[in-house]
Amino acid sequence: MLYIVATPIGNLEDITLRALRIFREAEFIVAEDTRKTGNLLKHFGISKKSFLSLHKFNERRQIVKIISLLKEEKKVALVSNAGTPLVSDPGERLIKEAYKEGIKITAVPGPCAVINALVLSGFSTRKFLFLGFLQKKRNSRLKELKEAKSTKATLIIFESPFRIKKLLEDLAEVFGGKTKVAILREMTKVYEEIRIGLIEEVRDSLGEKVKGEITVVVENER
Repeated sequence: MLYIVATPIGNLEDITLRALRIFREAEFIVAEDTRKTGNLLKHFGISKKSFLSLHKFNERRQIVKIISLLKEEKKVALVSNAGTPLVSDPGERLIKEAYKEGIKITAVPGPCAVINALVLSGFSTRKFLFLGFLQKKRNSRLKELKEAKSTKATLIIFESPFRIKKLLEDLAEVFGGKTKVAILREMTKVYEEIRIGLIEEVRDSLGEKVKGEITVVVENER
């Protein structure tokens, strides 16, 4: 059986009791970064586990091996570096192949940066659209944003601290500087920071160097 297991996005106290039980029972753990996941399990006193790495560079090769283990009725847990697997992380192809082979799959819910950012923003949760990381080329990025604007749904975007100011400039161009955004940095961690305001105000409030993991939420009901 394949378990899709969510892990903390920052604060280790957010791990669930069920996730810990599955980690203890699993015969194999499939991880994006085996060292990082190994450290997480070690923190909770779980050791001597068999790991398999799964990332965009080895996905095709590893899926064959993982499916083979699942056919042997091995208990396999799939995790990402943080949060809920498959959300802007590897694993989608594995799930599709597992279903094709008739393998039983279940999810062990828990932390998710997308939902965490949405509820902290204070914007409408009735209808929302997750865009992940936008295209790096500006023209492609602007096209994505213009298409998303037409949905009238609250938008959730992942962004690098090195590109956050450029993203805010693009948002101002597409949505107008008077649109409200929420910038959530280092969620659940010691230095968690939330900035909510008009795009131009939030952009001007950022310092020269922005650090940490960032999620952007855009109010888009107008």
